[in-house]
Amino acid sequence: MRHHIPSLSLPDGVTPSASAVVVTTTVSRGRRKPPLIRNARLIASFDSLGAIAAILVVFVSVNFSKLPIDAQGFLSARITVKNILLLILLAIVWPTVFHLFGLYEARRVGLFKAEVRRLLAATTAASGVALLIPMTSVSGSVTLWDVPYFWLAALVLGLAVRGGRHLLENANFRPARRTVIVGTGRLASRAFRDIRVDPMHRYDVVGFVDEPFHAHAGHDRALEPVIGTVPQLEQILMRQAIDEVVIALPVKSCYQDIQRVIAVCERAGVQAKYGADMFESTVAFPRYHAHGDRAFVAMQVVPDAHWLAVKRVVDVIGAVVGAVLCAPLMLIVAALIKLTSSGPVVYAQDRCGLNRHAFRMYKFRSMYVDADKLQGSLEHRNEAIGPVFKIRDDPRITPLGRVLRKTSIDELPQLWNVLVGDMSLVGPRPLPFRDVNLITRPADMRRFSMRPGLTCLWQIQGRSNIGFERWVQLDLEYIDNWSLALDARILLKTLPAVLSGKGAT
Repeated sequence: MRHHIPSLSLPDGVTPSASAVVVTTTVSRGRRKPPLIRNARLIASFDSLGAIAAILVVFVSVNFSKLPIDAQGFLSARITVKNILLLILLAIVWPTVFHLFGLYEARRVGLFKAEVRRLLAATTAASGVALLIPMTSVSGSVTLWDVPYFWLAALVLGLAVRGGRHLLENANFRPARRTVIVGTGRLASRAFRDIRVDPMHRYDVVGFVDEPFHAHAGHDRALEPVIGTVPQLEQILMRQAIDEVVIALPVKSCYQDIQRVIAVCERAGVQAKYGADMFESTVAFPRYHAHGDRAFVAMQVVPDAHWLAVKRVVDVIGAVVGAVLCAPLMLIVAALIKLTSSGPVVYAQDRCGLNRHAFRMYKFRSMYVDADKLQGSLEHRNEAIGPVFKIRDDPRITPLGRVLRKTSIDELPQLWNVLVGDMSLVGPRPLPFRDVNLITRPADMRRFSMRPGLTCLWQIQGRSNIGFERWVQLDLEYIDNWSLALDARILLKTLPAVLSGKGAT
């Protein structure tokens, strides 16, 4: 079979930087697949068993006094078909969710600390399946209050499985990968340092390969021995047992050398790899994406998908709980709106959402009917600096609407937007397309790279008292520093900010 040599060709006019990138080229037959943890199926089987064991531990713990104490009573205990089906569903869903969070891919869980973070997120997301057990329980032997104990037990068992795997993989009997590093400069020094602390493999660096004329360009004399030049690499691979070649040359000045090394490694059947940070960036960070037979490096500007999946789970739970708790209040507000002014109870408007996709946002109506048609005649009274439209004493707002806006009660119907996935509990506030079309700075558009939210940093720091420029700065600050803990802090500060009414119009 003829194999294609991976090309580093760049679009016309694009000049690569002198950084290094994680793309691995290897001689293979058939479709490339992401690197899996060794015995991934075995680990997945242990994960399924761990999930079942966790629910059984919780069941036994909360029903210990009711369980039969003799063998005859235990064997005569009734096991329903429904419970068996739920356990089978749990055993299937559990490793499936773990796979989606990358827990079976070596490149995504290289460090144990990183794997623990992914395990925490995956266990939280997968535990949603366990909610079916108390919700369908007739006897009430397991309740919703017991689900957190299941989550904790499943997390502990998941940690035990991965701790055991790491101990086995880091055992001394594991063979070292004989490696040649191409380059002797700053990138080579970084590559040498990184592979020495790689927890997934042990490396034996046979030596370094470089051209003599590279010595004046930042040659690191600590990188020894230099066993040859790039033209001599093919003979080195023929005469020595080499498992891997790490390319650590600057792309801008050594493009032809890199292409030559890749071709040599392919002919010799030796794996070659180079870094994944080919282009310098201030915000975006590289992530490997596989599409069929092709590999891509995506420059992400938002957090990793597995944490966003957890954020989505929190959104759904929060939206459901919020809707249930606020249902009586929303019924009262709906009745008051109907009694005090003519028109619909809920106002719907197209807003700019994630990646500038339009969605229908819902609010309790706080203005008189046809207020949108009057906005053009009021543009000269706009008090906001920037593209947004704000009037402190807007004549279109009803008396009840002023109360609803000041307390943010008019935003409660957006819990539906959160539930269906148009919005999040926390995120940049969604703007009308009228405001978006007036934005002049391209950098401000990055605020649309995350799902819009019910509340945000702008909401808790003054709302309409903050100018649009500072508003965007806060949105970008939120995106760049996003974490579940930051969302929790914003949610906790939102209620006091709303009750104070500061900056509401």
